[in-house]
Amino acid sequence: MRDLLTLHEIGGEGVAEILALSESADLGAPLAGQGVALVFEKPSARTRNSMEMAVKQLGGHPIYIQKDEVGIDTRETAEDVARTLACYHSVIAARVMDHDHLTRMAAAVDTPVLNMLSDTDHPLQGLADLLTIKQLVGRVEGARVAYVGDGNNNVAKSLAEGCALAGAELVIASPEEFQLAAPPAGVRQVVSPAEAVAGAQVVYTDVWVSMGQAEETARRNAALAPYQVDEALMALTDDAWFLHCLPARRGEEVEASVIDGLRSGVWRQAENRMHTARGALAWMVAR
Repeated sequence: MRDLLTLHEIGGEGVAEILALSESADLGAPLAGQGVALVFEKPSARTRNSMEMAVKQLGGHPIYIQKDEVGIDTRETAEDVARTLACYHSVIAARVMDHDHLTRMAAAVDTPVLNMLSDTDHPLQGLADLLTIKQLVGRVEGARVAYVGDGNNNVAKSLAEGCALAGAELVIASPEEFQLAAPPAGVRQVVSPAEAVAGAQVVYTDVWVSMGQAEETARRNAALAPYQVDEALMALTDDAWFLHCLPARRGEEVEASVIDGLRSGVWRQAENRMHTARGALAWMVAR
């Protein structure tokens, strides 16, 4: 039984094993007759749907739990929430505001804990990104990936960790104030979007204003406006594919013709959230 809180913690071997499981057409029913708790402090279309389907595909029963039903550190401590859910479920998955909630939950129980998103990490998205890169480019190791925009968020961090562990070349283009703190070895950060995408096979971006950052909208939009992924930027690449973790704001971080164009892989990427969730769950409960 293994936790999955960050990609860095499971290492290159764990990432490779999960990706292999994600590509398997039949993993059996390792969760047959078992429950999986899905705790959502933040709502999400892709995470809820992909996780519920992944649990069902492995023979288990997903239970969707809204934030007010558990009240982490308000109604009950993170530790007591985990202890309660461990009475009923074989896996506890949580999408939380504070990564510390996950680490405390994992420390309190033997039941494996899965990070569906935290303020610092988004490992399930990172795994889906790697699987999508492999499918589109033909390999992960040696693939050239550019990330353009806000580089200091949970998506960029997990992408950076995943690329470093799997051997992909990642260049992040951000204003200095939005650069990733302590990037993994091998990940390069630049200010110029044109420099980042030169020779790239994949160009990735995310929204400029995430949940909980509404008061920063004007400042972020102004600082990141030169980092929009548009047709002109994509023309500087090696006929690159476009990726986005979604939801997207067309006309802000990406031009509509790019995300809706023939070189957009975003819907395959969204579908891969389900496949890699299934692979991650199978890896976590493997005996």
